[in-house]
Amino acid sequence: MSHDLLVLREGDDVAVVTRDLAPGDTAAAPGATPVTATGPVPRGHKIALRAVPAGGQVHKYGQVIGAATVDIAPGDHVHGHNLGFEDGTREAPLGGTRTELPVPDGARPTFRGYRRADGRVGTRNFVAILTSVNCSASTARMIADQFRGAALDAYPNVDGVIALTHTSGCGLVPDSEGGQVLLRTLRGYAAHPNVAGLLVLGLGCEMVPGAALAARSGRVTDLGMPTVGPPGTGSGTGSGTGSGSDVEQGLLAAIPDDTVVRSLTIQETGGVRASVRAGVEAVRAMLPLVNARERVECDVSELVLALNCGGSDGYSGITANPALGWASDRLVAYGATSVLAETPEVYGAEHLLTARATEPAVAKKLLDRIDWWRDYVRAGGGTLDNNPSPGNKAGGLTTILEKSLGAVAKGGQADLGAVYEYAEPITERGFGFMDTPGYDPVSVTGLVAGGANVVVFTTGRGSVFGCRPTPSIKVATNTPMYTAMAEDMDLDAGVIVDGTATVAEVGQQIFDRVLAVASGERTVSEELEIGAEEFIPWHLGAVT
Repeated sequence: MSHDLLVLREGDDVAVVTRDLAPGDTAAAPGATPVTATGPVPRGHKIALRAVPAGGQVHKYGQVIGAATVDIAPGDHVHGHNLGFEDGTREAPLGGTRTELPVPDGARPTFRGYRRADGRVGTRNFVAILTSVNCSASTARMIADQFRGAALDAYPNVDGVIALTHTSGCGLVPDSEGGQVLLRTLRGYAAHPNVAGLLVLGLGCEMVPGAALAARSGRVTDLGMPTVGPPGTGSGTGSGTGSGSDVEQGLLAAIPDDTVVRSLTIQETGGVRASVRAGVEAVRAMLPLVNARERVECDVSELVLALNCGGSDGYSGITANPALGWASDRLVAYGATSVLAETPEVYGAEHLLTARATEPAVAKKLLDRIDWWRDYVRAGGGTLDNNPSPGNKAGGLTTILEKSLGAVAKGGQADLGAVYEYAEPITERGFGFMDTPGYDPVSVTGLVAGGANVVVFTTGRGSVFGCRPTPSIKVATNTPMYTAMAEDMDLDAGVIVDGTATVAEVGQQIFDRVLAVASGERTVSEELEIGAEEFIPWHLGAVT
């Protein structure tokens, strides 16, 4: 049964309305005093349950979400016109206690994935054309375009040939943070368990982002093809005198032994047309080998789940996010891995995460990243409260504190066992956090580079995000948006507000869908072939 009001915690100053209220409309919820709207209040927005004086704190979820900028009366619409950001000091406990999540009774869940030589498990079986620099992006797309449509009909176990291009790779300050972030990202995709065939494509004269790219493994699969590159190399990767070849060899050093690999540089191959011909030939030679891979039964603990949200609204922290948190906890209980991200969107709620840290060092690392973000945003002339987008605000979210409290719900209640830098390999089982921007494609790119093999993405306003090579499951926070964009959504969590399902029931639906998608069931964004353009590494530092 649905109600007009959602009171989230006893003692909250505001409630969320579940229908549009006109002035004079009365709304009620079980155990709460009915309140009469003093003005229009849109669905999903906040209405005051009690008076709050100017300067007084306003509570939602049992937490402070801001301060009243004017006197607020019962029944008032509470939003940007009367609620402001309060950058107060919130005690951030450093954790140090451990809580074991109970393992459900019954048989352990399994899924059918691709077991890789390094022990990890893939959920997809892609050939990726990975560019070391933007200069090779168009050529990479030309190669990938030759394998669209019916071109892969003879290879049913191959999920696709994708061009992973980006806008960087040169003009970077040597050994800079930005260079290292790009290198980690490219290495993470090159080594990803969902990539079984890899063509690394460079221009040939691009800048090396640091000495770490100088490793020369010679790791290239023999496909019985002529060498592409100067005489005497025998590897198709160039002579080693140009920085482009160093880029490619540095990437190749990180990948599993069973990945089928080739490498080309456009300058050494003879230009764009010659590189397209050579690239198409290389991919064609890979396809039978990649297609020979078969899914095998794998334990649920092999899953690495990325938690992300975009286009959040006033329902996000009530429906989809806590339901995803339930599914995340269930995965962690089985020994799987789940990773939250978007550091600017946990700001103001970081104390809820640090309190769950398994040891003080883990909590300290998260707090250090929050401090880094304060400085980073300040240097650009802003503050972290600039984060809520116009869409967030139209959907009922007012301050970053409110948005963050809803966002951290995606992480459930599990202990926080690890904090990762952007695109750093995810090595610890259990619940972790990765430092990423809040911008959706950049955030998910870092998580996938870290090794995530499934993404669950919640949205209230209606994001059409997709991801490759890792499938992304989109969960709508409210039924009207789900109905309007049903062809772009995988699940509807709005049924929680409708009263037809509980958070746990929707959480179970998400858990079941994760297993099904990990076993090969296609998501709506995969059906639309969305995901390659959403590969966007985080740009940091100067470009010269």
